[in-house]
Amino acid sequence: MRNTEGIWRHVDRRGEEYAAFSDRVWGMPELAYAEHRSCAEHTAMLEKEGFRVVKEVAGIPTAVLGEAGEGGPVIAILGEYDALPGLSQEPGVAEQRPLPGDGVGHGCGHNLLGAASLLAAAAVKDWLAENKLPGRVRYYGCPAEEGGAAKGFMVRAGAFSDVDIAISWHPSAFSGVNEALSLANTRIDFSFHGRASHAAAAPHLGRSALDAAELMSVGVNYMREHMPNDARVHSAYLDAGGVAPNVVQATARVRYLIRAGTLPELKRLIERVRKIAEGAALMTETRVEAKVISGVANLLGNAPLERAMQDNFDRLGPPPFDAADRAKAAEYQATLTEEDIASSWRKTGLPQRDVPLCDAVVPLEARGAPMIGSTDVGDVSWVVPTVQARGATYAIGTPGHSWQLTGQGMLQAAHKGMVHVAKVMAGTAVDAVRDPDLVARAKADLAARTARTPYESPMPPDVKPPLGMSKGAA
Repeated sequence: MRNTEGIWRHVDRRGEEYAAFSDRVWGMPELAYAEHRSCAEHTAMLEKEGFRVVKEVAGIPTAVLGEAGEGGPVIAILGEYDALPGLSQEPGVAEQRPLPGDGVGHGCGHNLLGAASLLAAAAVKDWLAENKLPGRVRYYGCPAEEGGAAKGFMVRAGAFSDVDIAISWHPSAFSGVNEALSLANTRIDFSFHGRASHAAAAPHLGRSALDAAELMSVGVNYMREHMPNDARVHSAYLDAGGVAPNVVQATARVRYLIRAGTLPELKRLIERVRKIAEGAALMTETRVEAKVISGVANLLGNAPLERAMQDNFDRLGPPPFDAADRAKAAEYQATLTEEDIASSWRKTGLPQRDVPLCDAVVPLEARGAPMIGSTDVGDVSWVVPTVQARGATYAIGTPGHSWQLTGQGMLQAAHKGMVHVAKVMAGTAVDAVRDPDLVARAKADLAARTARTPYESPMPPDVKPPLGMSKGAA
C-alpha cells in the first residue's frame, strides 16, 4: 500500500508558511529574466529548508536549484515565479483596480506555482529522511516561462541530464491531470533597414522599412489560410521607425511569435515566415535581418505518470473550499461573461454546472476542447518523463492573463488550492521513489514517443537567454 497519507501530512504541516511565501512573491511581481527578488525569496526558502542550493543554473541569474536526499531516483519538481505586464490589480477586489506602480502583476498565478512546487519538494525531502529511503528530490526555480524559454536553455545546458522524472503544475479553475497539449513556438525579431528621406520633397529617394514590415504582415495574413488549423502567428512592433510621418522610416523591427503543433511543423512554418520577410524586403528594396529570441517545444504526455498522478487526485478528492470561498469566487464570476464561463467548462469535457469553484476532480479520460497555448515545460518533457497537474485556485471562467486572476492570487481559495496540488505532486513523487517499475515504464513511454522524432531545440545553438527581454531588449 502506498504511504500517501504520510506525505500529505508533511505538506499540511507547512501550508500556512508557504501560503505566506506565495503572498510575498505576489507582492513583488517581476517580468521575465528580471525576477531577482522573487528568485532571492525562493533561494532563501531552499536554504531554510536545508536543500543543497545551486544558483544561476545554466548561467541564468534568476534560475535556482535545490537538491536533497542521496542515491536513488532523481525527482524534479518544477516551479516558476515570473509575472506579466499590464495586469496589476488590488488583491481581493472584484472590480478592476490597478495598484500604483509599473503595472506588473501575477496574472498567471506563478506566485502560487513556485510556492506549491517548493512546498511539495520540501515535503518529499522530509519524507525521504523520515523513511530512510534512497532518492533525491530537486526543486527547479525556473524564470521567464512567459516567453523567455528558460527551461529550454536549462535543458540545452544539461540541467536535466540525470533526472528520472519531472513533475509540475499550473493554476487553473479545475483540479486534475493536465492534458499534455501545447504548441511549439519560436519568437523571431525581423529588423528591416531602408533609407530615410523627406517624405514630401524627395519620397523617391527613400526606402521605407515600415512599408516592408507592413507588407510582411500582409503576406503572413494571406498565409494563415494555408497553414495547419492549430498553428498560430502573432506579431508586435518593437520599432515602427519613429514618430515623424514626414520622414521615410529607415528602420522598423517587428517581433513574430510563430506556433505549431509539433517541432517539425514549427520548423516548416518558420521557413515560410522567413520567406515572406525576404519577399517584403525585396519589394521595398530594403534589407532584413532575422534574430531568434527564444523558442519552446510542444508538450509530450506520459501515460504511466499521468495515471499515477490521477490516482493521487482520486484518493485526495477536490480542494476543501468552503462557503466563504465560493461566495468570494461568485463575486469574481459576476465580472465575467457567459462565454468566459462556458469556455472554461469546455476545456474540461465535463457538462457545465452552476458552481463558482471546482468541487470535483476531472477524470483522466475526460477530453475537452482546450484553447492551446505554449510552455517551456515542453522542452523538459522531450528529455525527461514529465507530468503536470492542474490545480484549482480561482473562480471558474476566470481568463488566464487577466486582472481577475491577479486579484484572486492571495485569496484563501488560492492558498487551499495551492496546498492541495502540492499534496498531489508530492504523492506522485513518492510513488516514483517507492515503485522503480513506474519510473521504468515512464522512461519507456518517453522513448516510444521520441523514437521517430528525437528532440531538437527550436533555438539555434548560438542563441543565448534574452536576459533583457523585459526591458524591450534581447
